[in-house]
Amino acid sequence: MADVAVERVVTGYLDHLTVERGLSANTTSSYRRDLRRYCAFLDAAGVRGLGEVAESDVTGFLTALRTGDDEHPPLSATSAARAVVAVRGLHRFALLDGLVPDDVAAQVRPPAPARRLPKAVTVEQVEALLEAAGLDEGPRGLRDRALLELLYGTGARISEAVGLAVDDLDLTHGSVRLAGKGGKQRVVPVGSYAIRAVEAYLVRGRPALATGSGVRGALFLNARGGRLSRQSAWAVLRTAAERAGLAEVADLSPHTLRHSFATHLLDGGADVRVVQELLGHASVTTTQVYTLVTVDRLREVYATSHPRALH
Repeated sequence: MADVAVERVVTGYLDHLTVERGLSANTTSSYRRDLRRYCAFLDAAGVRGLGEVAESDVTGFLTALRTGDDEHPPLSATSAARAVVAVRGLHRFALLDGLVPDDVAAQVRPPAPARRLPKAVTVEQVEALLEAAGLDEGPRGLRDRALLELLYGTGARISEAVGLAVDDLDLTHGSVRLAGKGGKQRVVPVGSYAIRAVEAYLVRGRPALATGSGVRGALFLNARGGRLSRQSAWAVLRTAAERAGLAEVADLSPHTLRHSFATHLLDGGADVRVVQELLGHASVTTTQVYTLVTVDRLREVYATSHPRALH
C-alpha cells in the first residue's frame, strides 16, 4: 500500500465533509484550521505520509494543543477536543477509504471539557429585552422585535433565524420550518406573541426594508434590503439589552435566548424529549444538560418551601 501525503488526505477529507456530509461552512472552516495545524505538527516531526503516523504522534499533537508554543497559546479543553475530533475523523476517513491499514487515532480520547451549565435569563428579563427591542417604532424596530420574539419563541439558533425565508413561516397554523445543523429540517410551533410581532413586521416593516436588489424571499432584511447577517442580529440583541438595563448580564447572546427557551419549557413541566425535538438536538443527552439547571431551581424551591428542608 503506497503511502499518501498527509496534505492530500486532508484535502480529500474536507471535500468529503462539505459535499457528502453537508457540514456548514463554519464547521468545515474550523476543521480546516485544526487540520492545517496538525499537518504542520507532523511535518515538524518529520512525518510526511499518513501511513507513517503513530498513535504517539496523535497524543503528542493533543499535548501540544494544551501546552501551546511560541506561535500558539494553549487551547482550552473544548477547543482541543474539537481539534482531536477533526484528527480522529481524518484517520477514520483514511482507513475507510483504504489509504491506511490502521486507525492510529481511534484510541486517542479528546480532553473532557469542564461541565458548564447553559446560561439562561429569567422570564422577566426576557420580557424586558423584548419590550426594549420594539422601542423604535420604525421598520427596524418592528424587525428587531420580531427577530428576538422568534428566537425566544422557537428556540431557533441565530443562523437558523437569519436564514429564514418568508415561505418558511405558516402563521395561520402557527409554525415555522427551521433548517438546522447538517441541513436537517424541523417544524416548530410559534407562539402568539411571536406571531403578532412577525405579522406586524411583515405588514409594516419588511416592505420598507425590501428596497434595491436585496434578497428575494429572505425574512429578516437589513437597511439595504439584503439578508440580515448574524453579526447584525448580535447587534440587535446588544442594543435591546442596553435599553433594557441588561448590559451587565454576562455572556448575553442570541444563544442565551435559545437556552432560556429550553430552560423555561422544562421549568414549566415540558418533557425533555419534546424539548429535544424543538431544539433539533440529535441526541437527548445534549438536551439533558438543561435538566441540571431546573434541578437547581427545584432545589431552591424545596429549600424555601418545605418545612423540613432547612437544617
